[in-house]
Amino acid sequence: MDEDVTTIHITETLSSFMIINLLEEYPNLERITCAPSVYERTSKKYIDALRQLDIEVVKEYHWGASRQPCDYEEELLKLANEGYKAAEIAEMLDITVNRVYYLLRRNKTKLDTNTKKYDYEEVKSLRESGLKPREISEKLNIPLRSVYYILNNK
Repeated sequence: MDEDVTTIHITETLSSFMIINLLEEYPNLERITCAPSVYERTSKKYIDALRQLDIEVVKEYHWGASRQPCDYEEELLKLANEGYKAAEIAEMLDITVNRVYYLLRRNKTKLDTNTKKYDYEEVKSLRESGLKPREISEKLNIPLRSVYYILNNK
């Protein structure tokens, strides 16, 4: 029994059994929030009965997981800006690769996106001097697809 809680969020349609359990578990309950789809599936009789008990049922969105700060986020961004790959960062910080990608997406404004891995001008000048993309790739030791990317993006 949690007497401090006055608001809860539910993700399932209210039933008489659920209402009884909620009232027992949260004796000071004043407000129940739920997604609009759950609200629409809930019987109006239950909503009216709760209103008579001075408990408000409200539509409210709760999308996605809540943002939880982590103590390694700054280190992750530093490693990403230094050019480490996601798998390498995951191994260094002992976290999953998916978590690395998630944190990079979440903090994309903090990433140094102006750094270019390769010298675009050098690739273009080698092409102008007559070298084929494969030869440029071998000479500069960069992937062939990167050479094509640089040459095709003006």
